Amino acid sequence: MENMKKVMVQFDFPNMTSKQYDQVWQDLRAAGHENPKGLIHHVSAQTDKGLKVVDVWENADKFNEFGQTLMPILAKNGITPTQPIVSPLHYEYSGNQVH
Repeated sequence: MENMKKVMVQFDFPNMTSKQYDQVWQDLRAAGHENPKGLIHHVSAQTDKGLKVVDVWENADKFNEFGQTLMPILAKNGITPTQPIVSPLHYEYSGNQVH
């Protein structure tokens, strides 16, 4: 049975550049994943070690399904996959709405 609890997914990509990140999104769009199914929020930030990505997904199953598309695209762009931290969402605030 599908896990229906929202999850926060955090990736740290050592040495990943913003140019590589932008190319990954171009490749995702080209593969028909401009709006990945189940993705609620996505942010990224350059750090002193590379790039950090934080997502909120409808559930872990949706994230894992998207991983089947994402992983080959990361490899194509020379990005070493890292193990994400997946945590059940405890609280979500978006603008003036509490979820």
